[in-house]
Amino acid sequence: MRKILIIGAGRSSSSLIKYLLEKSIDEKLQLIVGDISLENAKRKIDNHPNAKAIALDVFNEEERINAVKEADIVISMLPAHLHIEVAKNCLEYRKHMVTASYISEEMKALDEEVKNNGLIFMNEIGLDPGIDHMSAMQVIDKIREKDAEMLLFESFCGGLVAPESDTNLWNYKFTWNPRNVVLAGQGGASKFIQEKTYKYIPYHKLFRRTEFLQVNGSGKFEAYANRDSLKYRSIYGLDNIATMYRGTIRKIGFSRAWNVFVQLGMTDDTYTIENSEHMSYRDFTNLFLAYSPSDSVELKFRSYLKIDQDDIMWEKFLELDLFNPEKKIGLVDASPAKILQKILMDSWTLQPEDKDMIVMHHKFGYEDATGKHQIESSMVIKGDDQTYTAMSKTVGLPVAMATLKILNSEISSSGVQLPIKKEVYEPILKELEDYGIHFIEKKVPYLGYNLEGVIG
Repeated sequence: MRKILIIGAGRSSSSLIKYLLEKSIDEKLQLIVGDISLENAKRKIDNHPNAKAIALDVFNEEERINAVKEADIVISMLPAHLHIEVAKNCLEYRKHMVTASYISEEMKALDEEVKNNGLIFMNEIGLDPGIDHMSAMQVIDKIREKDAEMLLFESFCGGLVAPESDTNLWNYKFTWNPRNVVLAGQGGASKFIQEKTYKYIPYHKLFRRTEFLQVNGSGKFEAYANRDSLKYRSIYGLDNIATMYRGTIRKIGFSRAWNVFVQLGMTDDTYTIENSEHMSYRDFTNLFLAYSPSDSVELKFRSYLKIDQDDIMWEKFLELDLFNPEKKIGLVDASPAKILQKILMDSWTLQPEDKDMIVMHHKFGYEDATGKHQIESSMVIKGDDQTYTAMSKTVGLPVAMATLKILNSEISSSGVQLPIKKEVYEPILKELEDYGIHFIEKKVPYLGYNLEGVIG
């Protein structure tokens, strides 16, 4: 039996584990699922005879090394900053490794050693990053085969709630790590290139500079810029492209409302608030507003942010119970961002019957001997339930497929890498279609960068 170690049995691992267990008999696989919570790992394998659950504390070096040594390949589903210690163990004991996370500088630095040992460290093989890379490169490579010049590439992705489960005024629920949602866009200006001009959007302006999208029969959306769209120019071989932009999709109106939290300072994670455990939601909101001996918190909020009482925006904040004097924060010495996350989780947590939805949309502009052309490519996927979510499918399945193909030597190029080579993306995209994950392509008139679709 070939042993696959999966470290981390969180939400995104459900479809990954299910896929590999379904293949385990024919492919002679044994899964070892390690998690800080043994019960969580046991639930994921559901007494399958070809799987074993173990308690694994990734910070315990001895436990981590023993688990890695036992495996033929290691899948790390840990938070991104924890991959590097696992990677060093995999390098020392000559094990292949797969993650869904962005390649860090520390991971890149291992590339030469990984190649010298004939190993494959596949990263960015989830959804975004992952399916976005593979689906984009498939079209870009086809365009290059026509001897055409790429003029424009825009890529958008969002984890959303499915329409039938959309029950709040924000049209949003948490489908992945809530902390990442609250902190989105922080850590420097978002940067991209538009018609050969570099553009930078500082965090405090990010959620008022959104682009509108129409996605194949799924309605109208908005998108705000991802942190760094420029780093993929060289990776995709698009160093001279005139326009390159990557964005995060939300339903129309979300960003305008979210910008209120940014302007107030509620998304700040750099300091803690004294006595936060005893504060009410109303107390927390009042922290960010000027003192007044007579005006209510509600009046100060609306006045400061210039929100009319009959504006749907106001209803959105009422819906979150921001002004409730009875609800307590209950978090000791918490940052504003952590408190905001707690408040939002009251309203935005997926219920057992809820379904999530992934929307991905690419735009490709190019010029060949016949003129300028544009292709749009879209994917819309709904989850089955709260366990086998669209997020779990689109993150976990590519990870599982890449792992099996590495084990079977169908992916052979060594090194620290992401899935931009044909030997990786072609078979995985083809197999994903069997699971209902596919793109619809259509040719549209060449529009260039749609300036009218940008706010601010």
